[in-house]
Amino acid sequence: MNITIFGSGAWGTAIALLLHDNGHKVTLWSKFEDEIAELRNTRVNPLLKGVDIPKDIELVTDVAEAASDAGAIVIAVPSFAVRETVDMLKGHIGEGCLIVCMSKGIEKDTSSLFTEIIKSVLGDNIPIAAVSGPTHAEEVARRIPTACVAASEDIAVAEQVQGLLMNGNFRVYTSTDVIGVELGAALKNVIALSAGICDGLGLGDNTIASLMTRGLAEIAELCVRMGGRKETLAGLAGLGDLIVTCMSRHSRNRRAGVLVGKGVSALDAMREVGAVVEGYYAAKAALDLAAVVGVDLPICTEAFKILYEGKSPIEAMKDLMGRSRKSEQSTGEETWVIR
Repeated sequence: MNITIFGSGAWGTAIALLLHDNGHKVTLWSKFEDEIAELRNTRVNPLLKGVDIPKDIELVTDVAEAASDAGAIVIAVPSFAVRETVDMLKGHIGEGCLIVCMSKGIEKDTSSLFTEIIKSVLGDNIPIAAVSGPTHAEEVARRIPTACVAASEDIAVAEQVQGLLMNGNFRVYTSTDVIGVELGAALKNVIALSAGICDGLGLGDNTIASLMTRGLAEIAELCVRMGGRKETLAGLAGLGDLIVTCMSRHSRNRRAGVLVGKGVSALDAMREVGAVVEGYYAAKAALDLAAVVGVDLPICTEAFKILYEGKSPIEAMKDLMGRSRKSEQSTGEETWVIR
């Protein structure tokens, strides 16, 4: 199949290599001429040093050229660029073209999930799937084994994506819980940033394990309130992605959090990391969503106060630890919200 990946960063490039390995005709797109020129010249993405880009992967900047003949289009741009990218695709994709969203996050100003954006721009009849899991680009590009989940409201679409992506190093499961998969992908970045802050403060493994566990509970409660399934958060798009993002040396969110924990401001920490730190944007989006559906997110709230209001991480930790006594399991009725 002719497949175009929109987004030539580390993640987009890793997906291009994966699809090329699977025998597809692959095109990699960026809107930046200088970026594509460098990739054409070196055949190496500077974010994935030592990994060659095969010569038959086409590198382009023209949207029409990239999209018109594609049987599938993969969205792999940073969260802030998803709507802009989908807007550019309008009028250029062929009938029946499959859209695979592999970007992770929530739109900053609208709190929209990315599949919602795609539907609103391209129409409800476009086949769409969201893919997530423990998939650091640095390892996917080097063919290190992992697994992920492809989710679509239409299971046949999820199975089609499974067939496109799956190989001996990249195992793909299917799901129909798009909300759970997208929320897990986005909000785990807030928890990973928070875990990094704990590390930067010099706190222990017990602290980080507790934070991860309760952070996952927050994500699961929000997921259920929005119409997703709690069990999805126990899977690859929830627990799996949370573990790798909180613990891996490749995690930009964790690295930024460590700097914040050591006293660096949030904006300076992101500049020092030198790449998009999705947890910063997701912290605000999480609270916006929580306000709409009436969910309390204590960890995300304290993360927001640290990142946006300059609250001391030590004070945030004290406030979390000093909250009123609670049962570990929710005793309230679950409310399902249709967006």
